[in-house]
Amino acid sequence: MFFKPKNRIFAISVYYVLFLGLVMLLVVSPSLAQETYPVPPPCDAKTLTACAPNSGDTAWMMTSVALVLMMTIPGLGLFYGGMVRKKNVADTVMTSFAITCLITVLYAAATYSLAFRAGTPFIGGLDRLFLQGILSDIEVGVGNPNPLAPTIPETVYLCFQMTFAIITPALIAGAFAERMKFSAMLWFIGLWAVAVYTPVAHWVWGPDGFLNSSNNEARFKVLDFAGGTVVHVNAGVAGLICALLLGKRRNTGPAHNIVLTFIGASLLWVGWFGFNAGSALSAGMQAGMAMTVTQIATAVAALTWMFVEWAHRRKPTLVGICTGAVAGLVAITPASGFVGPAGSMVIGVAAGVLCYAAVTWLKTLFRYDDALDCFGVHAVGGATGAILTGVFAVKDYGGTAGLMEGNGHQVINQLIGVGIVAAYDAIVSFVILKLIDSTLGLRVESDVEIEGLDITLHGEAVQ
Repeated sequence: MFFKPKNRIFAISVYYVLFLGLVMLLVVSPSLAQETYPVPPPCDAKTLTACAPNSGDTAWMMTSVALVLMMTIPGLGLFYGGMVRKKNVADTVMTSFAITCLITVLYAAATYSLAFRAGTPFIGGLDRLFLQGILSDIEVGVGNPNPLAPTIPETVYLCFQMTFAIITPALIAGAFAERMKFSAMLWFIGLWAVAVYTPVAHWVWGPDGFLNSSNNEARFKVLDFAGGTVVHVNAGVAGLICALLLGKRRNTGPAHNIVLTFIGASLLWVGWFGFNAGSALSAGMQAGMAMTVTQIATAVAALTWMFVEWAHRRKPTLVGICTGAVAGLVAITPASGFVGPAGSMVIGVAAGVLCYAAVTWLKTLFRYDDALDCFGVHAVGGATGAILTGVFAVKDYGGTAGLMEGNGHQVINQLIGVGIVAAYDAIVSFVILKLIDSTLGLRVESDVEIEGLDITLHGEAVQ
């Protein structure tokens, strides 16, 4: 029988979501139909900043959007796809692609408004649901309606932040690779994006978020330039919860194609310049320093991982040096706009050593199957970088001093930020996963896993 109990619940939930989406569209569309776009005032010396974005900043940010999107498709898809077994390659790559599509729709519908518009210290407002109110250039008498990035159009800013919202849940897939149902994956990622990523992004980056270092009213001013807590700790902790609840794979095997992993890691490295330097939201001095320290920390972490692995296992591996580079990229992410070259080198060494220990010793000690080391690289690397940001932050670079300049309290703020995000993420991710497991079921059947997800779930296979 086609409709088993779990499938019936799945079908009903699909119709329910479609119904809610139609209702929201009907509610929002009248306001869209009535919206008018004002004519910009004449541009002169006094009104120039109010009537047009800065063209240089806008061009750089549009480039950054493309770079960060490239990190997920094709970068992350190839990086993960090369490390799984051949029978699961298509499912792994398709997961990155499907998440890109799903998060784009959710982001346009609600996530952008709830994460980046003013509301409360814990969640944003509703004034940009379905992106209503987005203006082509300016709002007369106000200038750019987005105070978070006043020199670029709000459309460009929202697209930039959209690419972050896309790659964060896509990273989680590394933990549950080769054993989660595709339907369960879609529901988990969608719910997680709304219930976890959205509020955390608002806490740290929203104009009135209670962890935002730029918010004068914030209780804990957490430095997170490009996503150490919002992206990497967030994704890594969720990945660990997925790995624990799904359990170990029934069998494992060697990586399918390490050349794909090399290509994916290379695309991630290049794309990360948009990730970190783009987070300056302008083409200026801070973006230049963010790009510089990103390159340095990544190279240092990759070499550190290679030498540690060489000493430990007697052979340096391609997958190892690529993973070390990603660990360095992760660790420098929260620090990139705040630290200098010397600090980035220390962060690179720390990322190479600690992330290697996490994916070898820690995973063996606790016996969890984090298939592609989402937790070991992203949670451990993100937390390492976030904490060390509080140590090596330079006031002249990012406006806030760290421990090395006498501000030891910043380290405490960083620890609090990492702890709050990790705890909230773990609890909510656990609840979402248990809810899905009780309805759809999380894990594929044993015969599906043995035969491979590509042919059984998608009806196609890599030849």
